[in-house]
Amino acid sequence: MASDLHEAIFMAKQERHKNLFLNYRNLVSFPVELLRDEGMQFLERLFMKRNSLTALPENLAQKLPNLIELYLHSNNIAIIPQAIGNLVKLQSLDLSDNALQLICPEIGQLRSLRHLRLANNQLKFLPQELGDLRELETLDVSMNLLSTLPERLYQCLSLQCLTADRNLLHCLPRQLCLLPDLNELSMAANCLTSLPLDLGRSMELQFVFVDNNAHLTGLPSYLYNKVIGCSGCGLAAQISDVKQLCLTLGDVTVPLPSEVKAIGSETDRVLPLEELACRVLHAAHSWTSKDVRFLLPKSLLDVVRWPLGHCHRCSQPMFTIVYPKLFPLRETALAGVHKRTTVSFVAYCCSSYCLRTFDLQG
Repeated sequence: MASDLHEAIFMAKQERHKNLFLNYRNLVSFPVELLRDEGMQFLERLFMKRNSLTALPENLAQKLPNLIELYLHSNNIAIIPQAIGNLVKLQSLDLSDNALQLICPEIGQLRSLRHLRLANNQLKFLPQELGDLRELETLDVSMNLLSTLPERLYQCLSLQCLTADRNLLHCLPRQLCLLPDLNELSMAANCLTSLPLDLGRSMELQFVFVDNNAHLTGLPSYLYNKVIGCSGCGLAAQISDVKQLCLTLGDVTVPLPSEVKAIGSETDRVLPLEELACRVLHAAHSWTSKDVRFLLPKSLLDVVRWPLGHCHRCSQPMFTIVYPKLFPLRETALAGVHKRTTVSFVAYCCSSYCLRTFDLQG
């Protein structure tokens, strides 16, 4: 694995690659090869998802000054260095599924940032300096410990999608109603008791998700002509039925995906058999011995080793199909407009060793 990593970085430096894919490499520290000498001045996109990184180097911006996209989903990063603010060209930053407890105010210096994903961390508050991100279009802070949102978010005049599901929010700052381009607002599974009366007055805001707020008893009248529903992959975060079907492969017992128990109901969302089979093989590959793993053909082994992505809600691997958004709509004026959609895609990495791995939501 180490030799593959060195070779990938060496080739990227030699051929001046603009994209570098280091997903699923079991990295526990930032590769020093990326930071040696003058670094990689030409690199624009760095993918380091699903590793075990705990920190970012202080000289990251000095050695990788032209980064426009940085993907660090699913690591163990606890601290973002203040020097992150020096990545002045950065447009997309994904720090979802880490161990962050604090976001430094210097993040407000990323004036080119368009997409910021901080889902599934341990954040209790966000810096007011987020309001300085005037180009920000997407902000995802779901699955944290937030009790409030920064009032200065209303200064993010380009913000189109704000996701804050599964936090501890009691209210929504009224100033957010002033956001001119906000199209989707998702605040499901919080502690909301009321919503600003002006929410929905903007014609741009079309999708509002406030389900699973037990103390929210009414909606502002401006929301009655909007699409109201819930977001996610369609699977519960926790399976209530403890009885799981299992598949026995020799001496190995692999739990089957929960969807196989749902067949027979019109309302159940059952994934294609191809997807279910890939998930079972992925689990078997992870749990069996090395000798058993290589009984699979290499092409199939590559597929089950690196999923296309993971659901942001239940963290299950996805191989053939991804549900970006499900709309179990209520009786609204636009209830028949949007239907459940699926996206199916396969993207291959330029390396011969692995599939290029994408998390659709981050």
